Amino acid sequence: MIFDFFVAVMNTNISDLQSRLANPQDIVILTHRNPDGDALGSSLALALYLRQSLHQVSVILPSEYPLSFSFLPEVDQCLVYDFEPEECIQKIEKSTMIFCLDFNGLDRIDKLGSHVEKSSAYKVLIDHHMHPEPFADYTLSETTASSTCELIYRFLELLKDQRAITVDIATCIFTGLITDTGSFKYATTDRTFEVAAHLKRFGVDDYTLQDRIFNTYSERQLRLLGHCIYNRMEILPEYKTGIITLTKEDYKTYEIVRGDTEGIVNYLLKLNGIKVAAFITEQPTIVKLSLRSKGEFSVQEIASKHFNGGGHRNASGGSAYATLNSVVDRFKQVLPKYAEKYF
Repeated sequence: MIFDFFVAVMNTNISDLQSRLANPQDIVILTHRNPDGDALGSSLALALYLRQSLHQVSVILPSEYPLSFSFLPEVDQCLVYDFEPEECIQKIEKSTMIFCLDFNGLDRIDKLGSHVEKSSAYKVLIDHHMHPEPFADYTLSETTASSTCELIYRFLELLKDQRAITVDIATCIFTGLITDTGSFKYATTDRTFEVAAHLKRFGVDDYTLQDRIFNTYSERQLRLLGHCIYNRMEILPEYKTGIITLTKEDYKTYEIVRGDTEGIVNYLLKLNGIKVAAFITEQPTIVKLSLRSKGEFSVQEIASKHFNGGGHRNASGGSAYATLNSVVDRFKQVLPKYAEKYF
């Protein structure tokens, strides 16, 4: 079954893309910096699918991926721009087709964006974030989709080739479903569960998959979580908001590496009465915000208007070149207006 809502969001007919894919292509798949489960799952699933048709496929990540996803099929074959910039640029320059997954603008892939913009390769954008930039020749964008992985499955349906799905491809797609919905707790639709059911029929072991993703904490990570909740948590009951902050010193003390802080923001929403969560971290040159909310409260609006970011209504991120304290203060200053609007 092909879902009808795709018709409104594609900027060209898929037959043109199908005809191009009928012949071997030199393909690059790109996803955003600091790749999460959806970014990795969608990229690897598409790569595994395209390689079946003898395309030359390279998956390029702007930065390294969290070790918790090291079990994913062929993830160790991904190129990381931060480590191999020249090879990554060469791959883009020689490519005949570029797939851009799980990001809506070229600034989300940092320095790689200018190389993609200059490339004459046929460009495909598949994404579920708001306001996609019109840089692609073919765009599949739907903000109500739970994840880009969900769109990858539907993309294969549009190609009428979902029978090509293997258990490895299904596992990669299911990874994005799990991680971007918080194990099916938010951002789901009836279509999300239909896709999940189909993937189960392809042999996905969802119990083992969830165990590998969520139950691989090290002792250091668990102590970091305790530190965040006990020492770095602030509750603003009048705004139904919780805030956790991390300083540069915290990063040194707990030897925090990429992926260690994944999911910490969600613990704030476990508190009774809390509707908005903010995880604000002091990086070497920038302060980053990870925002979550329940119900109609739009953290996307806060991120886009005040912190140069964006995302989804209930899950967004932003950043600012400022001090940690000033960013926290700015966040607190904008809260009253939104609390009045939504509460």
